[in-house]
Amino acid sequence: MAEAAKTTGAAAATLSYKGKTYNLPVRLGSVGPEVLDIRKLYSESGCFTFDPGFMATASCDSKITFIDGDEGVLLHRGYPIEQLAENGDYLEVCYLLLFGDLPNKKKLDEFKHTVSRHTMVHDQVNRFFNGFRRDAHPMAVMVGVVGALSAFYHDSLDIDNAEHRKIASYRLIAKMPTIAAMAYKYSIGQPFVYPRNDLDYASNFLHMMFAVPAEDYKVSPTLAKAMARIFILHADHEQNASTSTVRLAGSSGANPFACIAAGIACLWGPAHGGANEAVLEMLEQIGSIERIPEFLKQVKDKNSGVRLMGFGHRVYKNYDPRAASLRSSAHEVLEELGIKDEPLLKLAMELERIALSDEYFVKRKLFPNVDFYSGIILRAMGFPTSMFTVLFALARTVGWIAQWNEMIADPDQKIGRPRQLYTGAPRRDYLPMAKRG
Repeated sequence: MAEAAKTTGAAAATLSYKGKTYNLPVRLGSVGPEVLDIRKLYSESGCFTFDPGFMATASCDSKITFIDGDEGVLLHRGYPIEQLAENGDYLEVCYLLLFGDLPNKKKLDEFKHTVSRHTMVHDQVNRFFNGFRRDAHPMAVMVGVVGALSAFYHDSLDIDNAEHRKIASYRLIAKMPTIAAMAYKYSIGQPFVYPRNDLDYASNFLHMMFAVPAEDYKVSPTLAKAMARIFILHADHEQNASTSTVRLAGSSGANPFACIAAGIACLWGPAHGGANEAVLEMLEQIGSIERIPEFLKQVKDKNSGVRLMGFGHRVYKNYDPRAASLRSSAHEVLEELGIKDEPLLKLAMELERIALSDEYFVKRKLFPNVDFYSGIILRAMGFPTSMFTVLFALARTVGWIAQWNEMIADPDQKIGRPRQLYTGAPRRDYLPMAKRG
């Protein structure tokens, strides 16, 4: 058993195991729960800890993002996500995540200028797309193209060089919208649209997505604002699966482009980045407002196997702090586009209304989460569901980069090497074929 104790004046815990006692130092963060430091446990006791999914294990210390799921709190470098989403600019949040503080006007202008000068991709990357089938999933394209950037930008691959890391960071943040839009255009057979440095980050992305050479395309400020807010709300989320993947890949010394490609591959999994796509699939299955009561009845039946997608969250046991910000954007976008009567979106709004007033869901704190509203917004804007996870990857790139940079600069960083509880056959001897049963 483990119990609280004091050793040499410092907080510690003691572990009694096989008649011996081991002291486990207690580490304190600036906020959040105390952490038992078990790094020496194996060398001193000969035993490991067992924690599938790392649900109670801190793999690193970090100054970037803090989450309190019970209270519904999400902080980036100490700033509440609600304040950043309401008042901030996406590249301002990028600067914050990368460098630790909000920039003054001069620094932000310089940062935006630098990012805008990296938005184009090497011309040979354009031809790289031709290697994919025309019906390739955009996420498959993203994994391949982002990983291939290391073959085009050899001048920023030295991870021990701070300047190389900074250049690679700028390139990834700047080029990700370009590559994402190219993946979409390639999938629908339209020509690529080059980035425009006179547009802000979100507007530039929307222009590359939906403009065509045959006519002018004007970006709606309302849609650009909603797009920027989606980017901000998805920029980082602590040590989630894809971020942990980036850190694990980076711990081996892999170049930044390969690490981010690994993160994209992990994000592609439906249990991680596909939640907002699952929301739209659920709405299509419900089909009509009249069928909502029957659907919710099935959700409440534990034996039905039917789940309410886009409600509740694995981390947040309270209201998802990102959802409140995106809820207003969802209604603004629907109003701007004049499509509140579009059947699927009308169904979504009615489902939201019923779930927020149904005691069953309120009691269990199954509130709409960020995926519910982002799915509605992206659908209304005209994004196909195959692009939803791509947009998640685009937004999360800065978080991955910030976490990767922090890991590289950490003097305690070691190559990731989780242990296991082996449950296979014990040692046995090889038998000649004639003696096998």
